[in-house]
Amino acid sequence: MTDDVTTTDGVTTTDGAPLAERIEAILLIIDEPIGLVALAAAVGSPVAAVRQTIETLVDDYDGRGHGPRRGFELREVGGGWRLYVRDDHDDLVADFIGGQAPARLSQAALETLAVIAYKQPVTRSQVASIRAVNVDSVVRTLLARGLITELFADAETGAINYGTTDTLLQHLGINSLDELPPISPLLDDGADGFDEGTIR
Repeated sequence: MTDDVTTTDGVTTTDGAPLAERIEAILLIIDEPIGLVALAAAVGSPVAAVRQTIETLVDDYDGRGHGPRRGFELREVGGGWRLYVRDDHDDLVADFIGGQAPARLSQAALETLAVIAYKQPVTRSQVASIRAVNVDSVVRTLLARGLITELFADAETGAINYGTTDTLLQHLGINSLDELPPISPLLDDGADGFDEGTIR
């Protein structure tokens, strides 16, 4: 294993890759904000070095470095860090997503959407526990389609809680979630995968 080295600008690198690049690689694939300790463990560098690099990246993306301001930003939410589209471009992104040719949702996406609709607010890990499969890519798909949204970040864990949107109601042709059919008749014992008190 290659030992960590330090570049002339003081930024630690591992296996020859600059720390900033390693951090960006992780930030690009996460679905929820990641804390400094977890990020440091993921890239194999000290927390202090990761914190310094994060600050440098924030300045760089905001145009305070050597390049222009980017269309995305690195934001701290719920005690963790994640890349977000800048608010300035919300309308642009919404128009782009809305203009994409509609495609049928997969069975996995439909099942995940049903769990979120009946269980919301719910975290990605809770959905994964109920479905007993990884739901990362499915959640990204549902977010991109505008069928679910991030409601809030858990104050203690930083986990994002998801809920459905008005777009889903429009697709279903209903005015509110109260019009969803009761879930009990659809399950063998009326409770599989759901906590008592959350079943409609």
